[in-house]
Amino acid sequence: MGVLVEVDELARLLAEDRPPVLIDVRWTLGGPSRLPDFLNGHIPGAHWVDLETELSDHQRPGGRHPLPERAAFEASMRRVGVRNDSTVIIYDADNALAASRLWWMLRDAGRADVRVLNGGFAAWLADLRPTESGPGQQAVPGDFTADPDSLPKIDGPDLADRIAAGNPPVIIDVRGPERYAGESEPIDPVAGHIPGAINVPSMINIGADGRFRDPAEIAANFPAGDEAPVVYCGSGITAAHTALARQVAGLSMPTVYPGSWSDWISDPERPVATGAQP
Repeated sequence: MGVLVEVDELARLLAEDRPPVLIDVRWTLGGPSRLPDFLNGHIPGAHWVDLETELSDHQRPGGRHPLPERAAFEASMRRVGVRNDSTVIIYDADNALAASRLWWMLRDAGRADVRVLNGGFAAWLADLRPTESGPGQQAVPGDFTADPDSLPKIDGPDLADRIAAGNPPVIIDVRGPERYAGESEPIDPVAGHIPGAINVPSMINIGADGRFRDPAEIAANFPAGDEAPVVYCGSGITAAHTALARQVAGLSMPTVYPGSWSDWISDPERPVATGAQP
């Protein structure tokens, strides 16, 4: 089973006797909550999950979007009806940036049957599929239990130690090239990148329609031989998007640095590089 689902298949699955749990995670970085958009219209049967308040815990350390505590994440998933044997399908507005966050978190929690709607809500609308408004039907609470650390992760101290010891992993910075080079930093207080990191912006894996490009095109964006690269972005969300893109392309699951750049620069002793080269 692939990691993506297309509109036709999603419509078929939703019509089955035991449909998947469908989760809407539309989100805009730095913008207002997208809950009003959900209430205005969503895929029938979808449940709302807020990335800022349920898929992040801003009271914890670890960059701009720290991962929530295990119990809090379990409660959020149970609220929308996720069971340990559920099929879960996630969508956002279009390019899977927000959807990939929840996809990666569920995979890290040990759930394998998790997929993302390719093209998101925009693709559903473009296919003239029905929508519904309002809060939606309340889900029967699920029994979801997280099995944390099912996927490879790394934190700032460990990565810094490996770099200092001269044994760094392959590191991929998935932000835009201007942020990687330190030419522009609209969000974080320090510009630049982790020394030695190469730049593979995650959005080059997405077409103009918000859908993932062909697997071969995506695979060609990554250097050969990087069996276990570390991927990071600004706060961990786009890093998860790259993890999803690599799975679409049939590549290995990368090691995600959840805190990413915003966590790296929280320690002023950690080195910073600028310019277009690693």
